[in-house]
Amino acid sequence: MTAVETMPHEGLDVSEGSLWARSAWRPMFAKLRAEDPVNYCAKSFFGPYWSITRYDDIVAVEGDPETFSSSWEHGGIVIFDMVDTGVQLRMFIAMDDPEHGEKRKAVAPAVTPSEIAKLAGPLRERTSAILDALPVGEAFDWVHRVSIPLTTAMIATLFDFPWEERDKLPEWSDWAAKIDIGPDPVLNAERERHVFEMAARFRELYDERRALPPQPDLLSMMAHSASFGDMDEQRFIGAIALLLVGGNDTTRNSMSGLIEQINKYPAAWAAVKANPAALASGAATETIRLQTPIAHMRRTATRDIEFGGKTIHKGDKVVLWYNSGNRDETVFPHADRWDPTRENSRRHLSFGYGIHRCLGARLAELQLVTLIEEMAKRDMEVRLVEEPHRLPSCFTNGYERMNVTMTCKQGDAHG
Repeated sequence: MTAVETMPHEGLDVSEGSLWARSAWRPMFAKLRAEDPVNYCAKSFFGPYWSITRYDDIVAVEGDPETFSSSWEHGGIVIFDMVDTGVQLRMFIAMDDPEHGEKRKAVAPAVTPSEIAKLAGPLRERTSAILDALPVGEAFDWVHRVSIPLTTAMIATLFDFPWEERDKLPEWSDWAAKIDIGPDPVLNAERERHVFEMAARFRELYDERRALPPQPDLLSMMAHSASFGDMDEQRFIGAIALLLVGGNDTTRNSMSGLIEQINKYPAAWAAVKANPAALASGAATETIRLQTPIAHMRRTATRDIEFGGKTIHKGDKVVLWYNSGNRDETVFPHADRWDPTRENSRRHLSFGYGIHRCLGARLAELQLVTLIEEMAKRDMEVRLVEEPHRLPSCFTNGYERMNVTMTCKQGDAHG
């Protein structure tokens, strides 16, 4: 028996950063799904919390926002309570209705099918240019040569952020998403410095857009919306951080996760390259399912409730482990396998479920599908030259760097 199989599930702490840095969390979640799917951990770096690990239970919690609150007033949407920090991230995903619904409605027009269609052409051009500039047969970092530039360009486009300043966006996004520093005063001070710098620059742009006629970019939509209007500082920081992290960190980690999957399943990748018209979309949703770039969301119980045979008390922290739900064998047979032909891969929980489901889900899929199609067009093979360097985070399930080598079809890839 493995060490995990012999561990008692009582108090099993799946939030520990080293588990995520080593990508060693899978057997622990498999044990919880099988033996104790509603598990209480009394002691962790983040304090006591409940782990919800099965697909149907996660959906049930997400489907009851009155009992399981997302509000920052109760601690917010991540396992770390940010109430007592200088950056509280009062974002609309960390609000309950009606305020959540009003703000979500104000920015939704930026990601309608018609608006996404306008982005498709420039997205393909950028993707082509980045892939064509990669060195053949030489080691390079996929994260910083492909994933970050592509997602940075998209988020800069959505905000109509000054193009020459776009390299600031991923750094701000990374710091906004750093929850695993916990209460560390030095790291929190550094985090606050970056986030307040972000807020100051975006506030300048926000005020400029407010003085101009409405435009279709996100900042202009917010500036001309009654539901955003004159936000306090914490709400403004939260709104920007949500759109920045949601549009940046998540998609870029799926783009890197794709490389892990094609290395594990070369035959499946060969099938995708042979028929991208049929399989690129499935390859994208399977990648998003298995990567689960945001590993968890947190809710707070607003009342005592019996759930999964356990008593969850009012005020308890309830953590929804999307990465575990996405590997629930009762929903996804052979769940650890990357299978671009999987019929129900779109049922994944990586974008959440219910009223808080990710607004930009279709845009994220488009970016990944476009990347897969352009790689297939070039007959690209991307091989890991070492184990990826992962983030030590139980929230942002991603990569610091990923060293690879590449081969591709010679000549004009556009021909």
